[in-house]
Amino acid sequence: MTQQKILLYQFEDCPFCEKVRKKLREKNLEFEKVEVPRDRNSEIIKDLFKKSGVLTVPVIKIGGKFIGESKDIIDYLDENF
Repeated sequence: MTQQKILLYQFEDCPFCEKVRKKLREKNLEFEKVEVPRDRNSEIIKDLFKKSGVLTVPVIKIGGKFIGESKDIIDYLDENF
């Protein structure tokens, strides 16, 4: 089975992002990190908010679906992988 591409929108020094990176590694899921600007007015943050409903990182994109909030992401990974 080919793995869906996973993008993790994050800050490298964010503890919630680290929890998600740890869970992705634990599940042996390959992912690409996308460092986002810390400016809430940036276009990437506005776009992520429209797609995920959250203004914070982490957000993952998997199979065309955007999921925000570390707990929700981890729950999704546990339920689906």
